[in-house]
Amino acid sequence: MGTVDETIAEVPSPSREALRHVIDIARRLAPGAEDGMSYGMPALKVAGKPYVAVVAAAKHLSLFPFSSAAIDTVRTDLTGYSLSRGTVRFSAEHPLPDDVVERLLRARLAEIGG
Repeated sequence: MGTVDETIAEVPSPSREALRHVIDIARRLAPGAEDGMSYGMPALKVAGKPYVAVVAAAKHLSLFPFSSAAIDTVRTDLTGYSLSRGTVRFSAEHPLPDDVVERLLRARLAEIGG
């Protein structure tokens, strides 16, 4: 188990499953992704560059694709979610749609050449 999995394992259910689902999609799209750290968070990296991180906060879950441009590719599909420059916030009760996560992560992979 790598640092991403260890961090997710510490999150209470049902948030743990919601975070794990996002990471499962990320690993399916980039099977060679490696665990590492980026901006102080456990993250998956591709070609040595940060690819994605997920974090549980007190009132929400966050997906960090390390790219505002990648978020912009799906911004119109994220109505009802809280967004910032580099973060998409969601919850276990209001998870991100799989197709949106896939398009967002594919956009990030295209940026980093993965």
